[in-house]
Amino acid sequence: MELQTMHAQLAEKLHSHALVTATISQPRQKSNDLKRIKLKPVELKEGYRIQFEYQYEQILKHQNLTVEQAAAELEQLFADFRQALFQFTDEKVQIQLTKKFKVSYKSEADVRAAADLSHNRKKDYLLEDGKPYPFLVRLGVQSPDGKVKKQKYDKFRQINRFIEFIDDALEHLPKDRPIRILDFGSGKSYLTFALYHYLRIEKGLDLRVTGLDLKKSVIEECQNIARDLDYQQLEFLVGDINDYDQDTAVDMVVTLHACDVATDMALARAVKWNAGVILSVPCCQHELNSQIQSSPLDVMLQHGLIKERFSALATDSIRAELLSLVGYETQLMEFIDMEHTPKNILIRAYRTNKKPAAGQLERYREFTKLLNAKPFLENELKELL
Repeated sequence: MELQTMHAQLAEKLHSHALVTATISQPRQKSNDLKRIKLKPVELKEGYRIQFEYQYEQILKHQNLTVEQAAAELEQLFADFRQALFQFTDEKVQIQLTKKFKVSYKSEADVRAAADLSHNRKKDYLLEDGKPYPFLVRLGVQSPDGKVKKQKYDKFRQINRFIEFIDDALEHLPKDRPIRILDFGSGKSYLTFALYHYLRIEKGLDLRVTGLDLKKSVIEECQNIARDLDYQQLEFLVGDINDYDQDTAVDMVVTLHACDVATDMALARAVKWNAGVILSVPCCQHELNSQIQSSPLDVMLQHGLIKERFSALATDSIRAELLSLVGYETQLMEFIDMEHTPKNILIRAYRTNKKPAAGQLERYREFTKLLNAKPFLENELKELL
């Protein structure tokens, strides 16, 4: 078979949406860092696409192409690779190319069900152990073959849990324009990369994500990883929550382990930006611990450990109530924390603009009066209460 004929037959199969899966391997040059390419059809917001997964020595990259783009990409790839296996709905095709590009094209009848694209999308939002994901491989959570490293399994579980929260929030994000997301205190950015991967790679959404942290060395490493993975709409900046002024409106604000009132600063900024989604995992809560004075609670508060834990729970309850009072549907959710501490609560808030219930503000006032609390977040939001 001539090379041109082979390309024409493959293009025809792609146009008929007959592809189930494919693997291209055996690079012509041993020095080629790209070792293998896997293909599968996916249904994105923009329509039917072919997802190419490029497996390099250390990283993986993805791109979702139209059928026409995919056919052109295959022609480019077969200039550098010698072997391929295609599974279509009606046949299995094995391809071998010689050094002089002579084609061996072996086809055998093999009826397979068409790829269930909606099922694939539903399944893909939970990351699978054994399936390699570019950012997890690059961050050292997975080996290149997709195996989760034993010492990283807690992080893998945490990332999966976080993606569940992201998936639940999709209906509260805009659908008619690019989505703007900020992650304050992004740190090593496991969850920032997970968020980007899920929304951009799995869901095909148009978005721009910024991770912000004070540690320059950490930000530089995250910038390098994003560049290696070709995550073009993900950026990392050195900066403080209070100093960030590059946006006047944001759709989602994420803040993970921001210490003490830094969490409140981020929540206040999110509210003032009219963010549709807020996801926050608070860290140490010193503010209320230093303020709290309540004789009826002395039986508890006389014990330092109990006072610390009570202060943390009360602080997050106050935060949730304040968000509710300014128009958010707010829940406190159990989260899997990487640090193995009791601080495993996630504040999830969706903007609904619902008015507070009758007496809700008075009930909040009574609670803070009982504790002798003057919350930072309340002061930040006082004009909205």
